Amino acid sequence: MTTPQRLVEAGSRHHGWFDARPHDVNPPDEFGGLRRRWHDFRLKEWVGFTLVHPELYGALIIQEAKYLSSSEFYVRDRASQVQTEFAANARGGFARLPRVLLDGAHCEFVKPGYEVRYDFDDAAGRHHVRFGFAATEASEAVSGELVLDARGASPALSMSAPLPRRATLFTHKRIFPATGHITVGARTHRFDPERHFAIIDEHRSRLAYRTSWTWGTFAVRRPDGIVGANFATRPQLPGEFEESGIWTPDAAEPLRDIRFTPDPGDQPADLTAPVTVRDGEGRLDLVFTPEGSKGVRHQLVVAAIRYAQMYGSYSGTVRASDGREWSIDGVPGVLERMDARM
Repeated sequence: MTTPQRLVEAGSRHHGWFDARPHDVNPPDEFGGLRRRWHDFRLKEWVGFTLVHPELYGALIIQEAKYLSSSEFYVRDRASQVQTEFAANARGGFARLPRVLLDGAHCEFVKPGYEVRYDFDDAAGRHHVRFGFAATEASEAVSGELVLDARGASPALSMSAPLPRRATLFTHKRIFPATGHITVGARTHRFDPERHFAIIDEHRSRLAYRTSWTWGTFAVRRPDGIVGANFATRPQLPGEFEESGIWTPDAAEPLRDIRFTPDPGDQPADLTAPVTVRDGEGRLDLVFTPEGSKGVRHQLVVAAIRYAQMYGSYSGTVRASDGREWSIDGVPGVLERMDARM
């Protein structure tokens, strides 16, 4: 559907699959008074990037859960098999994630020895991602800067939907060609926009207290343009849009009924086993082969997070609605599982 200027207008929230991110996204605008305060407290927000590069696996994120702010970064050097990780927590409200994101917004999570900053500028056609982490006993210092090409990016995968138990979902995802570097210790990895990408994952969702999902993504450039996919399973209402889709060179097309076999959410989960990913219409037929994983666990008084992101490669086929087909062979990507009380 045509993208509204605001996700919530005159107290009414838009739901659907948009052709861009709404300019202003603040789900609690749907409510007033004490209800608005409650729904604002229940809102979970994050902006992160999956890094796509043949020499490394990596990702970074800033998260705001209202009772806890946090940020994480990891990079895995595929040649040396060295994994470098940093994380930081702060009081709720510490993270800066403006509701108007792409039009000149600045996001940051900065503490001594830990720095993540995003600067978005759609008008100029580029976004900046900067980060720096001081060396510790366990990790070498890391620094980096990426310039993301907004004009050469994939179409937007942007959607809003109600979920069971009065929860709601808003997400915005897009593949950006990336220029810049990541330096880990003495080694620098250069980014070439013809081959390397940063995939944004933004959520502003009111999730159920007990929530879970399985999610994955990848991207690759083909002669006719950027091709990729984003796929997830979570509790859904019948007939509503899901956050799953295929990126073709000219569109972001919805997918439904994603199946992971075996699902990493099954217990006990084997984070080393290949996973088959298919949709209900036969347009996604992939095998994900893990190479490693990164885990996060938080145990608070009434909240808990058990999370694992596997990194590895995808092989198989992706099919557009018009019958076009792309072969995927050893393309870097991620697959993650979240189980949480929040």
